[in-house]
Amino acid sequence: LDPSRLISAATELSYDGSTLVVDDPLGERLDVLGVNQYLGWYSGYPEDIPSRDWATPFDKPVVISEFGAGAKAGHHGPKHERWTEEYQEYFYRQTLAMAEKIPFLRGASPWILKDFRSPRRFHPLYQDFWNRKGVVSETGAKKLAFPVLSGWYAKRAVDWREVFAD
Repeated sequence: LDPSRLISAATELSYDGSTLVVDDPLGERLDVLGVNQYLGWYSGYPEDIPSRDWATPFDKPVVISEFGAGAKAGHHGPKHERWTEEYQEYFYRQTLAMAEKIPFLRGASPWILKDFRSPRRFHPLYQDFWNRKGVVSETGAKKLAFPVLSGWYAKRAVDWREVFAD
């Protein structure tokens, strides 16, 4: 109803070998292409993430609309052990390294800032009805991934006062 607003949606990806292709037919009708990306969590391993290439037939901006991995705050171990803060930290480092290589990427939004209650997350040791993908625990404790993510964003911060100074 408001033609001044951009239209976006999370689109489907296809795979061409190690290349992720943003080619969902819905992309023709969108202004911004969203992609939910969980390589290294729901499939594959974090060490494989940076080697992925991206392509799209659309001349449109792409945002990673969701990405993340679960970690129970205070649970520590090797970086390859799922549910540890070290795994989540490693996942973020690898995903952000991949993001650096995507020339048409214009934004990224992790899933999610803070752990939250979720009846669909029932693993008794690590979830106990909490979604643990936050980089901050439900009690406010920052996990090891927090400075990785905040540092990545800080390097890309724009001082809008300078942009609109004229």
